[in-house]
Amino acid sequence: MATEATPTAPLAESPPLPTHGAPLAGLGLAALGVVFGDIGTSPLYALQTVFSAEHNAVEASREHVFGVISMVFWSITIIVSYGYAFLMLRADNDGEGGILSLVALLRSKLASRPRLVFACLVMGILGASLFYGDSIITPAISLMSAIEGMTVVNEGLEPLVLPISLVIVTALFAVQRFGTGLVGRFFGPVMAVWFVTLAVLGLPHLLANPEILGALSPHHALNFAISQPDIAFIAMGAVVLTVTGVEALYADMGHFGRPPIRLAWFILVFPALTIAYLGMGAMVLADPATVDNPFFHLAPDWARGPLVVLAALATVIASQAVISGAFSVARQASRSGLLPRLHVVHTSREEGGQIYIGAINWILYVGVVLLIGIFRSSQGLANAYGLAVTGTLLLEITVFLILAHFVWRVRPWKIAVAVVLIVTIELVFLLANLTKILHGGWLPLLIAAIAATVMWTWRQGQASVDLKRRQIEGPLNDFIAMVRASHIPRVPGLAVFPHPNSDTTPLALRQTLDFYHVLHEHIAIVSIVNENVPHIRHVDRASVDDLGHLDDGIVHISYRVGFNDSQLVPAALQWANDKDPEMDLDPDRAHYFLSSLRLTAGDVSSLPAWRRLIFLWLSANAANRTAVFHLPQDRTAVVGSTLEI
Repeated sequence: MATEATPTAPLAESPPLPTHGAPLAGLGLAALGVVFGDIGTSPLYALQTVFSAEHNAVEASREHVFGVISMVFWSITIIVSYGYAFLMLRADNDGEGGILSLVALLRSKLASRPRLVFACLVMGILGASLFYGDSIITPAISLMSAIEGMTVVNEGLEPLVLPISLVIVTALFAVQRFGTGLVGRFFGPVMAVWFVTLAVLGLPHLLANPEILGALSPHHALNFAISQPDIAFIAMGAVVLTVTGVEALYADMGHFGRPPIRLAWFILVFPALTIAYLGMGAMVLADPATVDNPFFHLAPDWARGPLVVLAALATVIASQAVISGAFSVARQASRSGLLPRLHVVHTSREEGGQIYIGAINWILYVGVVLLIGIFRSSQGLANAYGLAVTGTLLLEITVFLILAHFVWRVRPWKIAVAVVLIVTIELVFLLANLTKILHGGWLPLLIAAIAATVMWTWRQGQASVDLKRRQIEGPLNDFIAMVRASHIPRVPGLAVFPHPNSDTTPLALRQTLDFYHVLHEHIAIVSIVNENVPHIRHVDRASVDDLGHLDDGIVHISYRVGFNDSQLVPAALQWANDKDPEMDLDPDRAHYFLSSLRLTAGDVSSLPAWRRLIFLWLSANAANRTAVFHLPQDRTAVVGSTLEI
């Protein structure tokens, strides 16, 4: 169940999250690879984009450099340190984060405000959709920016950037099906080396030109914005790239807990990023020619080759983290009724969060390859990247502030502080990136529009089908009364019928009786109940109802799962059997019967014609329920029917 927040949160501390029995430092090290990979590789391309030829209004002058570095520092401080590490991490849903988890928490708390819940659901869909734009752009821009470092070492290597990027991307997506457990053990240490390297590279330039420390004062950013608002506005469109990946702090909270993420951020990541950006600013002040690729110019000539290799490793880790996040978001969306059943493969016996979804993996792969082929450089992709980031940030903070106001009853002045400090900056980021729509900014909007259309179409179409299906299934109580009154012959054995509720009769049960005129001696109707929480404790998952009669052998089992739990129908039977062996619900001897509906366009007549085709395609390609429910194939039968009223 969702944890109850104190009335004064989020701007008063909520109880600490569990650390899964692991040492705090160990979890903090692991979080470096999964949580901070994306934001940690932003120095590769962020300042390069600010001072690129496309943004030639932002010159490498002292005033502009101080203004930009000040903007970078305070954007990271306000949005990441205050907005996410301090505020957003308090909005845990049973220990989990992410925009869909946040929306699920609101739906459970604001049931009496349907319009507000609906608005939050729409924002959740849009946020998840924009995340998929981020998931496609991140591997492309991160890997290309790292491989482009070769051109600093040797300009003649430029023709190799594109093919090497494609080879690495292909290898990255090809190994996803094997799981990331083994490789993941090295993610934290590699990223620890990466962040230490950032500080080591930036520190000599900072010490050589310490006047750049003055950029830590916010007045430089304010003076830049006031004296040259047009140029500062252009700069802000690229400065947003310094906070890319910040949503991972919240989305991955369930994997590590709040304290390890905060520890890693404030002890290592934040200081390393600050030193790296200050070092780049100091270097550009001393040598404006280094703006063509300021990150790799930080290193001495002899170190640039090894730095390219380390950067490539870091960007692979950043890409891996966002790909894994895409799998998790897809599973949450499926459990929330926004996508059809997905074939989820658990790649670890110990970690439930390590999953693989083949359809999502290869859709992302095709998208990344297309982006690399179309844009052909990290600077070209930067225009597309900013809009995806700013849209996600604004949606998450908006839903969070709704939670703070309507559920936690936070004082209005505290809400106002968050709006002034966070929302204002994010709105400026959004407006600055809207100017890039014609130059690549359309891409994340297109991806988000496609994803949102798919999710909304599935939700509406499934609601229409469910309504018609309930009408033809008929009440379960009437069916049981008919069975008891008709003295239908019973044959030995246990028949299990997965079915979404206890109100109506499973179609497979009706058709089995119609075809064979007999019923099994023991019948269990099992409903997987998807709750709006990430996890349900095992002791709270299953309950058994005899449906009002102890002597007819028909029972209903409700098996409650969160959107991060597996839907194990045999586990539901085992739980009930262990609780009362006399019910004879041994899953090892049960036979399972699945109801299957053949849908036509007329079954979703409420949708426009083109959306009907999308819904029917999604329905036809939904995952096999035998695999989703973990049923034995040799003891499972699918009984088909046509949805007709």
